[in-house]
Amino acid sequence: MASLPFSSLYLARNSTPCTIGSRPSHRFNFTTFGIGAPITKRIRSSVCRAASLAFRDLDADDFRHPLDKQNTMILRAIPGLSELGKVLLGTVTEQVMLLENIGTSILVSENQLSELHKLMIEAAQVLNVEAPDLYVRQNSGPNAYTLAISGKKPFVVVHTGLVELLTRKELQAVLAHELGHLKCDHGVWLTFANILTLGAYTVPGLGGFLAQNLEEQLFRWLRAAELTCDRAALLVAQDSQVQNLFNSRPYISSDSLSLPSLSVDNFFKKNSFLNCLITRWLQQEVVISVLMKLAGGCPSIADQLNVDAFLEQARSYDKASSSPIGWYIRNAQTRQLSHPLPVLRAREIDDWSKTQEYKNILKRGTKINFVETT
Repeated sequence: MASLPFSSLYLARNSTPCTIGSRPSHRFNFTTFGIGAPITKRIRSSVCRAASLAFRDLDADDFRHPLDKQNTMILRAIPGLSELGKVLLGTVTEQVMLLENIGTSILVSENQLSELHKLMIEAAQVLNVEAPDLYVRQNSGPNAYTLAISGKKPFVVVHTGLVELLTRKELQAVLAHELGHLKCDHGVWLTFANILTLGAYTVPGLGGFLAQNLEEQLFRWLRAAELTCDRAALLVAQDSQVQNLFNSRPYISSDSLSLPSLSVDNFFKKNSFLNCLITRWLQQEVVISVLMKLAGGCPSIADQLNVDAFLEQARSYDKASSSPIGWYIRNAQTRQLSHPLPVLRAREIDDWSKTQEYKNILKRGTKINFVETT
């Protein structure tokens, strides 16, 4: 049986004819496709960080996207949807899903791929959510997904293709994205939505009706859920590069400034705007870099990708799709996608990183220490 990636967080599973490499929604194939990038051997050092902000009182609604809230309410209001989901999510289905993924992957732990284990534990602490099990699965297609089964501990699966493509900080952002689904109780809804759609095409006399009435709304909800979880990734994608840079020279020289020496802590306290600006830029760069690599990256060109250019590309897309014809094509392009277009996700996360809502969450963070590895 093929793997069922019920929450592939960065690659759209279904595409319209407007998209290269499309998979029509009427087939709803649960296997994922990859970028097909050549794998090159690389040596990486650990980036488990020494300190970070954790959000101990973080609530899912603190960062949930408005479209996520809206579309979740619509799904819950559909008569009979919950009852049908209970039928489809039976014991046999749960066991098939569980054994298929556990039996073909490597369970990450303190004694198995410990660096990835630390990345997951850190991300879970930052978001104040219980860490799920993490599995690594042999698959060249860069992908990650979450399974949340009633009565069982949820787990996240990442493909080896994703591990090869991303830096460790980017991979942690992906794990944070997956944790966002669990924080927002998306896991059960994602599993339900996918199995419901699968069942809609296999139950005689019922498939066409359900497909027509539910597929569009399910995909609309899935796309909104992705935007929420990109925000979770942003909250975890913190960076100590600036602090490390200044730690190498703990005091700003007074020779060139003609001012008393100023410690790093006092410098940032007196320049809160600069501190906020640098922090926001470093965090969003990690998340947007992930989106770029999954849109058109490979290991051999990863270090040449430009975040600012990608954001400019997103603005160009908005401009090109603002006309009546562009608006129609844009809707046709995204209507049957389970994920928003990468450029739109980049623009969304860039916009949110500038909001007061995001800044208020950062202010509530508490500094915690991790054991730094090299």
